[in-house]
Amino acid sequence: MTPKRAGWTAGAAAAVLVAAGAITYAVAGDDGADRVPSADSADAGFARDMSVHHQQAVEMSYVVRDRTDDEEVRRLAYDIAQTQANQRGMMIGWLDLWGLPKVSSDPPMSWMGMGGAPSAGEGSLMPGMATDAEMERLGTLNGKRAEVYYLQLMTEHHKGGVHMAKGCVEKCSVGVEKRLAGGMVESQESEIRLMADLLAERGAKPRA
Repeated sequence: MTPKRAGWTAGAAAAVLVAAGAITYAVAGDDGADRVPSADSADAGFARDMSVHHQQAVEMSYVVRDRTDDEEVRRLAYDIAQTQANQRGMMIGWLDLWGLPKVSSDPPMSWMGMGGAPSAGEGSLMPGMATDAEMERLGTLNGKRAEVYYLQLMTEHHKGGVHMAKGCVEKCSVGVEKRLAGGMVESQESEIRLMADLLAERGAKPRA
């Protein structure tokens, strides 16, 4: 493994540790936050929407692990799946703790105002999310073609996730959630750079 790859792996491991610490602080009443966010707050909206966003990343990552033998892509997919599954569990746990619904009748990401947001493509629930057709196609590919398509889809997925996480950093009021969102921005931007390198090694690049 190259030093760059080793550094990225260490960073991914650190992100998981930060996430684990975040839920501990939340349960302990970090920030002295006895107040409960409202159902239409940025805190609740981010927890709901990012949970959905993360779930697709987990599914996508497990699909590609079954479609390739490449160890770097499989390791990346596993790390993304584990990290985002853990973070999703935290956010759903917060909604339970706050006694708030996990679904809303409001359009996705309405808590952000969506000013300057990347648009969701046709058939995509939120910016960056793959469509059903794209998920189905990923499940039909193997080897290098699966690797390239996954890296392209996940790059877009991360870009949408980073935009949403930055929205929480700006608008959320619960300290531990803002810190988790900030950690998401840092880790996912790092993974976007790594995926650009992996695509270049395969003679490909992110989709426009």
